[in-house]
Amino acid sequence: MKAQHLIPTQTICSHYNIEISFVDALNKMGLIHIEIMEQVQCIHQDQISDLEKIIRLHNELNVNLEGIDIVFNLLQKEMELRNELNTLKNRLRLYESD
Repeated sequence: MKAQHLIPTQTICSHYNIEISFVDALNKMGLIHIEIMEQVQCIHQDQISDLEKIIRLHNELNVNLEGIDIVFNLLQKEMELRNELNTLKNRLRLYESD
């Protein structure tokens, strides 16, 4: 992974006004992935939107980390089901057009 796409966790924590321990806990739960680059903990820029969602759930709705994990698992399951539904609709259209 390119270093230019990695953002130090210290920078993220100061920008979003969160503790590094919060980011470490998210990493331990598997909600985000921390990479070590030259002895500095970093987060890939693609994970920033998920991190923002997690911060909002935690701060604004007072959802604990376990609840956030459940929410993200349900959202992933919903996405998988939507993809499966679209695939099945497309297959059905093949038979309907005959």
